[in-house]
Amino acid sequence: MRSTQIRSLFTDFFTSRGHRHVPSSPLVPAEPTLLLTNAGMNQFTPYFVGDSEPPFPRATSVQKCARTVDIENVGRTHRHATFFEMLGNFSFGDYFRSEAVAYAWELVTREFGLPKDRLWITVYRDDDEAERLWRALGVPASRIQRLGMADNYWSMGVPGPCGPSSEIHFDRGPAFGPDGGPAVDGERFIELWNLVFMESRRGEGPEKEGYPVLGPLRRKGIDTGLGLDRLATVLQEVPNVVSTDLLLPTLHTVRELSGRDYRVDGPDRRSFEIVTEHSRSVAFLIADGVLPAKDGRGYILRRLMRRAVRHARSLGIEGHVLPATTASVVANLGDVWPGLRGQSSLIERVVTSEEESFARTLSQGTRLLDAAITRTRDGGGTALTGETAFELADTYGFPVELTVEAARDAGLGVDEDRFAALLEEQRRRAKTAGKGRTAEALRRLEVYRELSARLPATEFLGYTRLDGEGRVRGIVADGHVVEAASPGATVELVLDRSPFYAEAGGQVGDTGVITTEGGTKLRVTHTRYGVEGFRVHSAQVLDGEVRTGDAVWSSVDADRRAALTRSHSATHILHAVVRAILGDHARQQGSLVEPDRLRFDFAHFSALSPGQLADIEHAVNNHVLADPEVRAWYADRAEAETAGALALFGEKYGDTVRIVDIGDFSRELCGGTHVAHGAQVGAFRLLGDASIGANLRRVEALTGHEALDRGESERRLLRELADLLETRPTDAPGVLRKRLDALGAARSRLDGLRTDELRRQARDLADGAEPAGDGGHVVARTVDGVTADELRGLASEAVARLRGPGPGVVVLGATDGGKALLVAAVSPELAHQGVAARDLLADAARLVGGGAGGKGALASAGGRRTGSLDEALRTAASRAREVLG
Repeated sequence: MRSTQIRSLFTDFFTSRGHRHVPSSPLVPAEPTLLLTNAGMNQFTPYFVGDSEPPFPRATSVQKCARTVDIENVGRTHRHATFFEMLGNFSFGDYFRSEAVAYAWELVTREFGLPKDRLWITVYRDDDEAERLWRALGVPASRIQRLGMADNYWSMGVPGPCGPSSEIHFDRGPAFGPDGGPAVDGERFIELWNLVFMESRRGEGPEKEGYPVLGPLRRKGIDTGLGLDRLATVLQEVPNVVSTDLLLPTLHTVRELSGRDYRVDGPDRRSFEIVTEHSRSVAFLIADGVLPAKDGRGYILRRLMRRAVRHARSLGIEGHVLPATTASVVANLGDVWPGLRGQSSLIERVVTSEEESFARTLSQGTRLLDAAITRTRDGGGTALTGETAFELADTYGFPVELTVEAARDAGLGVDEDRFAALLEEQRRRAKTAGKGRTAEALRRLEVYRELSARLPATEFLGYTRLDGEGRVRGIVADGHVVEAASPGATVELVLDRSPFYAEAGGQVGDTGVITTEGGTKLRVTHTRYGVEGFRVHSAQVLDGEVRTGDAVWSSVDADRRAALTRSHSATHILHAVVRAILGDHARQQGSLVEPDRLRFDFAHFSALSPGQLADIEHAVNNHVLADPEVRAWYADRAEAETAGALALFGEKYGDTVRIVDIGDFSRELCGGTHVAHGAQVGAFRLLGDASIGANLRRVEALTGHEALDRGESERRLLRELADLLETRPTDAPGVLRKRLDALGAARSRLDGLRTDELRRQARDLADGAEPAGDGGHVVARTVDGVTADELRGLASEAVARLRGPGPGVVVLGATDGGKALLVAAVSPELAHQGVAARDLLADAARLVGGGAGGKGALASAGGRRTGSLDEALRTAASRAREVLG
C-alpha cells in the first residue's frame, strides 16, 4: 500500500465518521513556546485548553512534524526520523476513550488489514478503563502491557494539555529482536499509533516524571498520532523508513552520487540513512520558512544540513549533495505537499549556499582537530578534552563520533563523559529558552483563560468604524480579576464590543479613550490578545471609577490608526515588489507595522545594491500613485490558497480567512487594517537594508507624514549645504565634488611636504646622537607638534640614520591631546641580540601613568601625567645607556 493510499484511507475513514479534515499547519508554529511543530495536536492546543471555542467537535489531519530529540537515533534504529507525517484524529469534548479505542482498532485491523495476533497494546499504569476497552475488543491480556509516565503519559514537552495514553504496537517478528512485548525497547515491536486521552493541563517541571498537573481541562479531548513512516514500513514490508516510497527515491539519489551500494547490514548503512532522512527534513523546513541561523529553529536546520554533508563525505561524495537530494524530495512529495514545489528555488539556493559555507568551516574544523590532537599528544595527554569535542561539534558541525575516530587513529581517547555533560547543559539551556514565558506570564494567562471560559469573544467593530458602544465584561488589575478600579489604577479591560485593533500580524495595537456612562475616562495605551480571540485593553483610569457591567463608549485614536493603515498597506505592496524584483524566494519572514513607519524582514542571500533599493522604492511608489483598490474578502482556507493568497509563516489562521487584495498585484491572508485606496498610503521612503541573520535581510521604510517629513528634512540639509558652497541646490553636488578633489590634491601636497619635514627632523635627531658604550649612540629628545603615529615614524627613521657601525637607541617624547607619549626604537643589531624596545620603556611608562606596548625593535607608551614626561625620558635614556654598556 503506497503512502498516498495510506493518507487518503486514513482521512476518508474519519471524515466519514463526522471529522473535519483540517490542513496541516506549518512547521513554524504559532505557539510561542515551541520551536517547531512536533505533534498533530499543536494547532488545536487552544481548543484543548479552552483558549477558544472549536469550530467543529472532531477533526482529522495529516500534520507535518519535526522532532530532533532523537536525531542521534537516525540510522541507528530502523524507525526514527527527524521529519515525519503524523496522521491524527481529534475530539474536543465530543468523544473520549471508548470511541477512540474502537476507531483505532477498526482502522488498523479492518482497513489496513494488520493481523490482530501481531498487535500489542500498552496503557498507562493506572488506566484500568483503557485496558478494559482493549480487552472488550478481543485483545488478550497477554498482549497488553502497563507502562509508566515516561512511556504512556503524553505532553508537548512544555506547559499545555496532557494526559495518559495508550499505544498500538506491531510485532515485526523474531528477525528484528527478542520477544517480550513493547516493554522491551528494541526494533521488533514498533510503535504505530499513540492515543492520548487529554484530560489535564501541565505546568512547569521536568520533561517526564514529576511535572505538576495544574488541574483538569475544561473539556476532555482525544489526540491521536499515527506515524505514516512507520505504518508504511509495516504495510510495504520493508526493513526501515528510508526504504518506504516516502524516502526511497532520495536513497537512490544518494547511491548514485556515492557510487556505492546500500545494504541494511552494510558498513555505510548509517551514513546512507542520515543523508537520506535529513534531506527530507531540510527540504520541508526551508519550504516552511526556516533558514539557517546560529540559534533557534535556524540552528536545528543548520545542524541537520551539516550532519548530512559530513556523512555524505564519509560515503565519498566530495561535491554538492544537498541540491540533488532535496530536489529528489521535491520531485517525490511535491504533489502531496505543493509548498515544496512552490519553494523549490529557495530550497536549492539555501542548501547550495549553506553547503559551500560549510565546506570552508569543515576545512577550518579539521585543522583545529589536528592541532588539538598534536597539542594533546605532545603534552603527554591520553585523551582529547570534552570541551574540544563539544566545540568541534557545536561550532564546526563535527559529529562526536568523527572526533573519536580521528583521536583513535592518533592513539588517543576522548573524554566522552564531559562531552555528554556539556551537551546536556546546552539542551537544558535551549529548553529553558524555548519556554519563553515567565511564571508571572503563565499566571496571567490562567486569568485570561478563566475569563474567556465564561465570556463570549469580543465583537470587533474596527474594520468599519473607529468608535462604538459596548459594555465592560471583565477587569484585570495586578493579574487578578476585580469588580472595580479607582482613579490612577492601571487595568486591563475586556469589552463585549470594541473598535480597538489588537496587536497581531506585525501591526501594533490601537490606543484611544474609553468613557463610561457615568463619565469615567480611561486612556487606552495598548490593545492585544490575552488568549486567542480574547481582546484585552490596557488602560489607565484617569478619573472616577470603572466597574464590571458599565456601559462604555470607545474611541480609537483616529490619526494614529490612519498612520497604521498606511504602513500596513505599504507593507503588502512592498512584499509584492520585493518578490517581483528579487524573486519568489524573498518571502516575508517578519514585520513590524507602526504609525507611518514599518520594518520588513525577508529571505534573501546578499545585501541589496543601491540600484535595487532605488528600484524597490520606485516600484512601491508607482503602485501607490496608481491608486489601486484595496479590498478585503472572506473565504475558506482551501479557496484562499487556490486563489493564490499568500499565508505568512508563524501566523495562525482559522478555517475561514480574511484576504486583502491590493489591485491585481498583492493578495495576502491578513486580519489587519488597511487604507481603502492605494494612494492613501501617501509617500513611501525606503531607509536601507541590513542583515539580521544568515540569508535574512531587513528593510525599514517610512510612509505618510513621516516620509514627507524626512523629505523636507533632506531638502533643508541640501539648501544649507548649497548656501555654504554659495551655489544653487541643484549644483551643490558638482561644486562639492570639485572642492573635494581640490582639497584632496592639496592634502597630498601637504602630506609630501610633511614627510620631507619629518625626514629632515629624523636626520637632525640622528646627527645629534650622543655616544654610549662601545661605539653605540643614544638619542633622547622631546619633539613638538607630532602625532603618535608620526612619533613612531620619527623614531624608526632616526635609528636607521644613526652614524657608525655600532648599535643605537632612539627614545623620543611628545605630548598630544593632553597625553604624554613615549617611543623607543633599537637598531637591528640590538634587536638580533634579544634587546626589546618595550623593556627600555617599562619604568618610564609607569612615570607617565601608563604601560609600554610593542614587540621587537619598536615600542610605545603613554599616560596622562604630562608633567612627568621629561623625567620619564631621562629614565628611558638611562636604561638605554645601561643596555649599550
